[in-house]
Amino acid sequence: MTRGIVRGILRIRHGLVLALLPALLAGCAGVPVGSGLPSVWHASPNHDLRRPNFVIIHHTTSGSAEAGLRSLTEPLRRVSAHYLIGRDGTLYQLVDERRRAWHAGASWWGGNRDINSASIGIELDNDGEVAFPEPQIAALLALLDDLRTRYAIPAANVLGHADVAPGRKADPSRQFPWRRLALQGFGLWCDPPYAPPPPGLDTLTALQALGYDVSRPEAAIAAFRLHFEADDGSIAPGAAPDAALLACLVERSRMPRPGSSAPSLPE
Repeated sequence: MTRGIVRGILRIRHGLVLALLPALLAGCAGVPVGSGLPSVWHASPNHDLRRPNFVIIHHTTSGSAEAGLRSLTEPLRRVSAHYLIGRDGTLYQLVDERRRAWHAGASWWGGNRDINSASIGIELDNDGEVAFPEPQIAALLALLDDLRTRYAIPAANVLGHADVAPGRKADPSRQFPWRRLALQGFGLWCDPPYAPPPPGLDTLTALQALGYDVSRPEAAIAAFRLHFEADDGSIAPGAAPDAALLACLVERSRMPRPGSSAPSLPE
């Protein structure tokens, strides 16, 4: 058999594999995953794909969007996000929204220990030292509006990586405009003057009611301060958060979506 004939056969086989690949993948995707115990498969049509209920915002710590994209797609790093937004406002999608991206890591919010499975991860191209450019924030607001429209994500569930991983992460940085997002309905915010807090309000109880993991109190307080308090160096290290601010935020977090129940404000 000549080399030309062999090459032709190989090309035909390669073409057949490529043609059949979608069908093969579809067949694999249809195989159910379940218990290894003996059971009878009786399929129900009553199911759908996951619906994210949180948005977690990060910054990449990289010097460019290209560097961030390399990190988020490098197999050995085992880190990803659903979206990355460049400083010029370019929106990159890296993971199907229906899939679980690896962006939050070890995390906790309101008792949920697996934030990756319930969230959309958004990375912003920023090294943590500079302001977030206007085109980038405008693109982020447009994306958040799109996600809210499609998934009805509550305002209180738009969070930073530091919120769900206090003490381990500190992104997005103090440069991030949380107040601006909250004014558009993404995240919580309270401006002074605040109403007086309930008598005897306990700081850690209020932080936990807001959603924070308070197993390390100093880390929870630092994460709260990063998000909600402009720390210009005048606040003593370890000082408790403003009780009136905390009470205001917990009260706003109680505002439910239609048909949902709300947690009670700690007395």
